[in-house]
Amino acid sequence: MASMSVNKKTVSRWGIYKLNKKLNKTDYLISGVIEKPDSKNAPSNKAVIGRYILPRSIFTKLKTTKPSKSGEIHITDAIQALINDNEKFIAHNFQGKYLDCGTMKGYIDSTLEINKL
Repeated sequence: MASMSVNKKTVSRWGIYKLNKKLNKTDYLISGVIEKPDSKNAPSNKAVIGRYILPRSIFTKLKTTKPSKSGEIHITDAIQALINDNEKFIAHNFQGKYLDCGTMKGYIDSTLEINKL
């Protein structure tokens, strides 16, 4: 699963990994993932950036995942359920340019960046 380091002040915008063991320069075995934690409760500053290679069993977990308080079903909750079932997941720290369209500023910056191509 792709990961990147984010500013601790912005962890509430992301799913955040609980790191278990560093495997090499870019990869971590993870022990959990929390969707949009507040900065005081964030287990790391390693964010989920929405690129995954997941087992087929994720679909079964998604079917039984309860919506959050906002009514959304979060893939991070289904991933956590698989971790609880002893599935292994690795966070790979993304190397490259990440374009974030999750805010208006990010969308505008991304558009300007793509325009340079």
